[in-house]
Amino acid sequence: MKFGLVRIRTLGLLAGAVTLVGLECLGQESGRSFPPVTPGDPTSSALGDAPGVSGTVDLGGSSGIEQVIPVGPGPSYPRVPRGITQPPEPFGLQEGLGIETSTPLVESALPIGGQLGTAPLEELEGPPNGLTIDQAIDRLLVLNLELRAQAMEISKARADVLTAGLRGNPLIYTDAALIPYGNFDDSAGGPTQYDLNITLPIDLNGKRKRRIEVATRAQEVTEALYQDAVRLQIDNLYTAWIDVLAAQATIQFLKAGLDSLENQKRITEQRVREGTLSRTEFNNIEILIDSTDLTLLEALETYDDAKRTLAALLLIPFEDAETFPIQGTLRGLDLPSPPIEFLIEQAKAIRPDLAAFRLGVHRAQSEVRLARANRVDDLFLVYQPFTAQEPLLPGERLSTSWAMGVTIPVPVFNRNQGNIARAQHTVVQTQTQLENLERQIILEVQRAEAAYSVTLATIKRLQEETLPAAQENLELSLAQRGPEEPDPISRIEAQRAFGDIARQYLDALVRHRRSMFRLNTAVGTRVFP
Repeated sequence: MKFGLVRIRTLGLLAGAVTLVGLECLGQESGRSFPPVTPGDPTSSALGDAPGVSGTVDLGGSSGIEQVIPVGPGPSYPRVPRGITQPPEPFGLQEGLGIETSTPLVESALPIGGQLGTAPLEELEGPPNGLTIDQAIDRLLVLNLELRAQAMEISKARADVLTAGLRGNPLIYTDAALIPYGNFDDSAGGPTQYDLNITLPIDLNGKRKRRIEVATRAQEVTEALYQDAVRLQIDNLYTAWIDVLAAQATIQFLKAGLDSLENQKRITEQRVREGTLSRTEFNNIEILIDSTDLTLLEALETYDDAKRTLAALLLIPFEDAETFPIQGTLRGLDLPSPPIEFLIEQAKAIRPDLAAFRLGVHRAQSEVRLARANRVDDLFLVYQPFTAQEPLLPGERLSTSWAMGVTIPVPVFNRNQGNIARAQHTVVQTQTQLENLERQIILEVQRAEAAYSVTLATIKRLQEETLPAAQENLELSLAQRGPEEPDPISRIEAQRAFGDIARQYLDALVRHRRSMFRLNTAVGTRVFP
């Protein structure tokens, strides 16, 4: 990037590996900043629409109609199409130029039902040798197939710069003229003439320079769009990662709930034998155990499916998709969010999609300059180094000569007015889109920060007040005996209340962890680990 106010660490493609490093934020270790193609069509792009493309500028130098080149100074020259001397159109006219954003992953739906308990969050972190989120991001940047395909757009953009700098080819033309049908003995024809002509297109108004400028701007836009594609693909990784952790935590909570129900079953069974409880309460607990066990089976399948999705993003072999270990936790840091003004300024300085539109404005302006340069076609210099004429009379020598001429296009009727106007409108359009995107980014950061603050407050209250009270009520309902023993309805309500609070607590953990990652995506850098 070439912004004085935007300090974005460059994205490198070294030895086939993609490295993307973000800004240092809040004194923490620098994190990773983060984002219809016709298969096999060389004019299509894996990167979507690029900002700042007018779509009408002729980057090959033509001003509208196919013109011809006189390749000889005399009246006998042929009409050669002018386009064969020009470099091919390198970029900008294809539909779908740019990096298409990745489709966001849909969050997994966790099963609902059964009795949930609680489990220490330390038990949910996974094995020490498991894949961490940082290792997963590194693997995603190197091995993700979608990013691999999109990275080739940068190489294609560099090839477009090369194409834009090509010069027009010269023409070499030779002919024999005034060849008689028989001889010129009784006519005024002749003598027979042999010519060799060289025609060279000359760019007087800098069309080649403007083509290179547009191609270079297009390459910069493509690089920024690729960085945004990486940002969004990392966001998909966050979604898949939390899906695995959420399913894993749900399994642990269900297992803890089953353990609690088994204890209740033993206590209830003893009281049924003693005659202090009815058989109905025992049956209710067995029904709840069966319901919890069925929910656990669904949670296990959800967990396997989330692991398969994560494996697909990281190009993990199919045979290891459901078994590879991960190390992570739903427990987030109890840190307040940075000031919203700071986050917004960070997002405006870092977000690669915003950088792409800023570069797109410069690209659109360069296309205006190219359209103006295309008002005048190339001048064609014709040099005839050799002309030979046969002698008219016997005994005379063969005569030789040379000639030079120039063809100058006169832009009387076609001065490329329409393409110039369209390119100018594209500048205004891209500037408007840039302003709109800035407003959307501000709104996105505000929403992500608000979600983080709300979920953090919810977790603190559940941990400190609600969950301990529900746990105490459940224990009292199971332990009390004698005249103060609660009725069966109170016991059932205590069990249901604890299960609801446990489910609410698990949901808050998942939402809070998601909110941390969404704030990272909204800002464009690792605000939270």
